[in-house]
Amino acid sequence: MKRDLRSFPAAVLAAALLTGCGGMQMRGTKKKIVLQDFAEGRVVQVNITDRLTGAKEMLFVSMPKKSLFLEGYIQGIITDYEDNPVQGVVVRAVAKGEQKFVAKGEAAFQTSSFDAGVSDSNGIYRIRFSLPILKNQIDIQGKLTYNPGWEQELQNLGKAYKPQMDESPFRLYFDQRNGLLVFSEGVRKVIVQPVESGKRAPGRALPGAKAPVEKPDEKKTGEDDLFKGFGFGP
Repeated sequence: MKRDLRSFPAAVLAAALLTGCGGMQMRGTKKKIVLQDFAEGRVVQVNITDRLTGAKEMLFVSMPKKSLFLEGYIQGIITDYEDNPVQGVVVRAVAKGEQKFVAKGEAAFQTSSFDAGVSDSNGIYRIRFSLPILKNQIDIQGKLTYNPGWEQELQNLGKAYKPQMDESPFRLYFDQRNGLLVFSEGVRKVIVQPVESGKRAPGRALPGAKAPVEKPDEKKTGEDDLFKGFGFGP
């Protein structure tokens, strides 16, 4: 028997549409796992999966032991001083320590893992993570490191991308009971430069250095154009 969709309450239809949306869902189901997203687009494609993390002895039988893990990606954008996307820059996430929990008198450790991200042609990088859910929560702190090997690359190749800042702290929090996801970062360094117009008011000029300017003899073609604005010379 066919039913007119107009006969359903608006709230029911809205819930059905939300359930069908992709993205942050339990793997293998249609249940949304993130109901409150305070990550502001930094954490994407989130799902929960279970893994075999050991064995549990019960009388004379050894039973497999599984644990839930939150998986997804931390994403961001890499650009130069002129807001052009830069490809090939490595970004890593490093956790400060592992989480520990005690269940039924048994201590257990779960391992958090992060895969390095590399910026693509649009400057977008994605760091894949897999974090254990302990007592229905994840609360992990660490730091993001930006192109950590640039000095060695500069020494070996004579050119590299030097980041504005070497690293920044982060905290990722997830509560499975209410579907709350939070990703926060520490103090961010913002670079500004003084600018003047022809109608500048009399007085002392604004202090501060301007962005580096490329010299005419340093202009290159082809592949080396990616390094413009960073002051790399022969």
